[in-house]
Amino acid sequence: QVQLVESGGGTAQPGGSLRLSCKGSRMILSTFSGASWAWYRQAPGKQRELVASSPSGGSTDYLDSVRGRFTISRDNTKKTVYLQMNNLIVEDTAVYYCNCRLGYSNDDYWGQGTQVTVSS
Repeated sequence: QVQLVESGGGTAQPGGSLRLSCKGSRMILSTFSGASWAWYRQAPGKQRELVASSPSGGSTDYLDSVRGRFTISRDNTKKTVYLQMNNLIVEDTAVYYCNCRLGYSNDDYWGQGTQVTVSS
């Protein structure tokens, strides 16, 4: 059973940076590298939205409002996906969720969510 463990949330000032991590525990390397990964976020009273994606064998893509500020990356050897968030703004405040879609089954898995708060 795939398990995604997130870390790295917290509070930052506007203009600051945070890095989120999502470790795919109980995943063998081929499963991790063959999966498509993404980060979503959900702000209070709003729908969950796709922030960044890293498809297996494809190009990364970003929500327009974070493009140029956020970077999704993956370290296959550590079986970990990252979301580097720079130049944070108040509107980035949300719970961030890691998502994994397995390449061989299209099954979806979610991390537990981590709170990001941007406030002065």
